[in-house]
Amino acid sequence: MARLMMVVLWPSFLVAIVAEGFFFSFFDPHELALSGIHIELPAIAIYTIGFFCFWVFCALASMLSCYLANVPNDRRIPF
Repeated sequence: MARLMMVVLWPSFLVAIVAEGFFFSFFDPHELALSGIHIELPAIAIYTIGFFCFWVFCALASMLSCYLANVPNDRRIPF
């Protein structure tokens, strides 16, 4: 189980770093708004929240890839 977690979490961590770098290269954290309401947090807090959101999203994508790669043949849907 620990090996599976590292197979999922480490690559998603690295991709989240790159994704956050690209995202915040284009968007200023003080100009972001949710439903028209500006976020009144320090920039470092917005960077941190953004990083964890990217990390969770990438971990879910990586977990789905691991699951689909390891589905037994008898459970696969025939096309």
